[in-house]
Amino acid sequence: MSLFALGINHQTASVALREKVAFSPESLLDAYQQLLAQPNVLEAVIVSTCNRTEIYGHVELENCQTVIDWFCGFHQIAQSELLKSLYCYHDEKAIQHLFRVSCGLDSLVLGEPQILGQIKQAFSTAGQAKSVSKLLNRWFQHAFTVAKRVRTETQIGANAISVAFAAVCLAKQIFSDLSKSRVLLIGAGETIELVGKYLVEHNVPNITIANRTLSRAMGLVEQFDAHAITLEEIPTHLSDADIVISSTASPLPIIGKGMVESALKKRRHQPMLFIDIAVPRDIEAQVGELRDAYLYSVDDLHGIIEENKQARQEAAIEAEKIIEDCIVDFCHWLESLKAVESIRNYRNNSELLRDELLARAISSLEKGGDPQKVVKALAFKLTNKLIHYPSQALTQVSQSGDDNELQILRSALGLNEE
Repeated sequence: MSLFALGINHQTASVALREKVAFSPESLLDAYQQLLAQPNVLEAVIVSTCNRTEIYGHVELENCQTVIDWFCGFHQIAQSELLKSLYCYHDEKAIQHLFRVSCGLDSLVLGEPQILGQIKQAFSTAGQAKSVSKLLNRWFQHAFTVAKRVRTETQIGANAISVAFAAVCLAKQIFSDLSKSRVLLIGAGETIELVGKYLVEHNVPNITIANRTLSRAMGLVEQFDAHAITLEEIPTHLSDADIVISSTASPLPIIGKGMVESALKKRRHQPMLFIDIAVPRDIEAQVGELRDAYLYSVDDLHGIIEENKQARQEAAIEAEKIIEDCIVDFCHWLESLKAVESIRNYRNNSELLRDELLARAISSLEKGGDPQKVVKALAFKLTNKLIHYPSQALTQVSQSGDDNELQILRSALGLNEE
């Protein structure tokens, strides 16, 4: 039996290829039914995100060709197109890969936490499809434990390495409790959308979105339960904001020094934080000269990001050590399964032998045999049969001269006990 992990990701394949082999939620149930119907496949979990499509599984033989054939057939893609981007790992390497993916060490953004949620969702879906049994259940539960340890024992996720995340982290450093802050977001592009998601995660209840066109802003309004205004309305609403984060494509500044001065007067000089992540800048540099106005540009954030990248790299080294230890633990558990199987086989063989000799003894008694002789014969034959193979093993080990192995065997047979 063998564990495997095969697939493609952002490191090995283009977006165009990843799109071709992505599993839609609607197709997963059918995919699992087909995959488990393949010869040799015992269990499987399918992970499909924008950056990776992977299949983790348990097969009878260390050969994934059946799964590769099915994978290409299901997505109607030629193997020649896929194989150059496909990776396939077995056993310890497969275990390591799942652990690294779950911890965010294999992600486009090092240490990002979203992948763990995606792995958990994939595992849950596989459970609903009844494609997970004892081995994969233990493997994935172990992966979740590893990821939790890495998050707890290292700083892998503590430092922002995206502009949007860095902006929110900076705001949190200055306003320790963002749930009491009022935020004005200027723009409605991808960066502002990501900023909005992070703000919602920090329980910010009061978000206003300013955009040139309200129609574009309305999608974010619904997503974040926010309020929308036009850029022309900013001067009226600026004084209501504790934090202003701006990212537009405007060629000219949207917020000037005079506008901020007026807002500060209305606020009775309560501090305001301005984070300008636009290029060209949306907020005039002179705003930073004002008392009670704190202005940070995208360059300031990039400085923070570079420092944090280095911190995450250092944390990743610690994470790899944790993963190595956890791989050893999981492999020990796998080895213990072999012992369980061996014990089961040994017990079954012994019981079969017992039943066979007992049946002979009962037959002899039914034919009028002397009960005392029959019982003695049963005991004699059963003892000889049971000690035959252990006796052979003791003889072979003694002749080999391996004292250590001899002591292990003696201990297993209870011969070292007083």
